[in-house]
Amino acid sequence: MKSGFVFFSVFLLFIIGCNKENSNVMNSSDYNSFLELKDNNTIDFAQKEILFWEQKFKNAPTQINYLNIIASNYTVLFEQTGKIKYLYKAENYLFESCERLNYSDASSIRALARNYITQHRFSEALLLAQKALKTKSKITETHKLLFDIQMELGDYKSAHKSLKQIYNMDDFDYLIRLAKWSDYKGNLDSAISMMEKATSIALKWNNKKIIAWSYSNLGDMYGHAGKIEKAYNYYLRALQIEPNNFYSLKGLAWIAFSHEQNTKEAKRIIENISKRHNSPDFYLLKAEIAEFEKDYDRQEQYLKDYFKMLVKEDYGVMYNSYNALLFSKKKDTHSFAFSIATNEVKSRPTPQSYDLLAWAYFKKGDHKKALDIAQKFVANKTFEPEVLYHLANIYKANDMPNEVAPIKEELEASVFELGPNMKNKIQYL
Repeated sequence: MKSGFVFFSVFLLFIIGCNKENSNVMNSSDYNSFLELKDNNTIDFAQKEILFWEQKFKNAPTQINYLNIIASNYTVLFEQTGKIKYLYKAENYLFESCERLNYSDASSIRALARNYITQHRFSEALLLAQKALKTKSKITETHKLLFDIQMELGDYKSAHKSLKQIYNMDDFDYLIRLAKWSDYKGNLDSAISMMEKATSIALKWNNKKIIAWSYSNLGDMYGHAGKIEKAYNYYLRALQIEPNNFYSLKGLAWIAFSHEQNTKEAKRIIENISKRHNSPDFYLLKAEIAEFEKDYDRQEQYLKDYFKMLVKEDYGVMYNSYNALLFSKKKDTHSFAFSIATNEVKSRPTPQSYDLLAWAYFKKGDHKKALDIAQKFVANKTFEPEVLYHLANIYKANDMPNEVAPIKEELEASVFELGPNMKNKIQYL
C-alpha cells in the first residue's frame, strides 16, 4: 500500500511539473503601474540635452564632438518614442561629424554604423566599420561592431573570426555576442548561460540601462526556451529598473496573447504602450490578435494601417522581411514579394533572406524551385521557428514526409514563439 502511495505521489509531482509552464503566469497587479506611467524622465532629459548642446555647438561650431552628443540624445528619443524621425536626425548629426572629421574619428564612424544597423543598412554599415578599422583606434570596439554587421549580413565565417578577436570571458560585450553566436548555432541553453554571465557583470557595474537591457533579453531567450514564467519574471525585473522599458512591456503583451490566449489583456497592454511608444510592429501584433479572434475585417484594417505608417514615416528597408511575407499571401502582390526577397538576398544573403525567396516561390505554386532554394541556402543553416515552418511546408509539397516529421516535432515545442495562430497550421503539416 505504501509503495503505491509513493508511486502516486511521484506521478502527481511529475504531472504538476509538466503542466507548470502551461498554467497562467501573469498577474496584472505586477505591471499595471508601468502601463499607467504619465512621465518619462529619460525623454525629458534627452530633450533638454539636445537644446543645451545645440546651443553650445552654435556658439562653438568647431567643437565637432558636440554633434555626437546631440546625436546620442536623438537616438535615445528614438528608442523611447519609436519615432523614426529621431533616428534620421541622429544620422544627420553623425554624418556631419564624420564628414567634418574626414572619417578620422573611429568612435564617430562606429556610432554612424550603428545607426545604419538600426535602419537595416548593413552594407553601408560594413563600409563604415572598415573605415573605423583603418584608424587603428580602439580596434577591439571595431571588431565588436564588425561581428554585429557580419552576423546580419550572413557572413558567419568572418563573424566567427571577429568573435575570436575580442575573446574575453570576463567581458560583457564578448559574452552577449557569444550568446548570439550560440543561438545562431542552435544551442539555446548555451546562449542563455552566456547571457546570464553577461548579466552578472552588468549587475557588478550597476549600470541600470545595461541591466534592464540584459533582463529583457533574458526574457526573450527564456520565452524561446518555453520557460514562460522565467521570461515573465525577467520582463518584470527589467521594468522595475527601467519603468519605460517598452521592449519588456511588449514581451508581456506577447505572453498574454501567445501563452495565456488572453487577447483582451494583450490588447490592453498594447494600447497603453502605443500611447507613449509607437511603431509599425504594434499594428502587426494587433492584426495577429484579430486573426486569432477571427475578426478578419479588423485584421485587414490593421494591416492597412501598418502599410500607411510605413509610407507616412518612411521606414526605408527596416520592415522588408515582414513585407515580403505579407505580400506572399496574395496573388496580386506576389511580384512585390519577389522583388523584396530578391533585393534582400542581394544585400543580405542570410538563410532568412533566402527563406523569403523560397517562400515566395512556394506561395506562387512553384514548389520545385522553392525546394531547390531551401535545400541550398536554408536547410540546416538556421533554427528560426518561422523559417522551419516554411521549410516543412516546402518539404510536404514535394512529398518528403521524412524531412517534415522532425521539423514538425520541433515546431510543436516552439508554439509560444510562433503564436497561437500557428498551432493548427503546425498540426496540418
